[in-house]
Amino acid sequence: MESEMKLRLPEAPERIEAGKSLAGVLGEEAVACLAHNIGQVHRGWKRVAFARAACDGLKPLGLMDRGRHLARVLRAHLPENYSEALGILVDSLTPPNKETGGHGLAVFFYLPHSFFIAEYGLDPSGNGGEDPFEASMQAQYELTRRFTAEFSVRPFLIRRQRETLARLKGWTKDADPHVRRWCSEGTRPRLPWGLRLAAFVRDPRPCLPILEALKDDPELYVRRSVANHLGDIGKDHPDLLLEVCGRWLKGASSERRWLIRHALRYPDKKGNLRARELRRAAG
Repeated sequence: MESEMKLRLPEAPERIEAGKSLAGVLGEEAVACLAHNIGQVHRGWKRVAFARAACDGLKPLGLMDRGRHLARVLRAHLPENYSEALGILVDSLTPPNKETGGHGLAVFFYLPHSFFIAEYGLDPSGNGGEDPFEASMQAQYELTRRFTAEFSVRPFLIRRQRETLARLKGWTKDADPHVRRWCSEGTRPRLPWGLRLAAFVRDPRPCLPILEALKDDPELYVRRSVANHLGDIGKDHPDLLLEVCGRWLKGASSERRWLIRHALRYPDKKGNLRARELRRAAG
């Protein structure tokens, strides 16, 4: 039937519900959708065997561990060559999100895809000896248009910092706001749920060109990420945060002034007088 040929996402709540675990988003229905979607693009896909292995041991796991478990099962059931396997996963993605809100929790269906790239996307030995960096970055570009690649990009920033930052800086001009937000969110030193980027905790300056490029982004969705990134920086380098916000305040639009106020909330609450002064000036 025609409906059976369509790629699909599992049903999921619009928001986290009190008393309910988010792990349920990656339950048996998600496994069935994953098996179905790959079957639409990969001839010879052993759907039943994959689903059986995916569900084995899934129930007691939390959300992030479910994502890792499903990534490992995908690796075992897709072609041995990483780039070939990754191409199948990319082909099985549903269409990109056209809006910046209102997608609910269904997009967490793509958490296994994120872990697949994070765990296997830098290893030439699983890719016939060829560097998988390019394929992995392009796949993350596609993934972040449906979900986010802020978690998967972090091993790339740790192991291939210069190349990854250069690619993200280029993508700050992308037409898709999901991609532009990823450039800021993925490089946050202290991203919630994500690997801590120790190098950027010590010295966040390599990320500043990305934030400079996005500080006047037309989408609040992107500017909020820039503000949160600056807030991360301020927890370890308050003087740098104050310097950046003071500089950005000159000739600032109302949108940029909002960003500055948002970024300075933490030091203001901690009694930093300069942060309070800048927030008032931005107000």
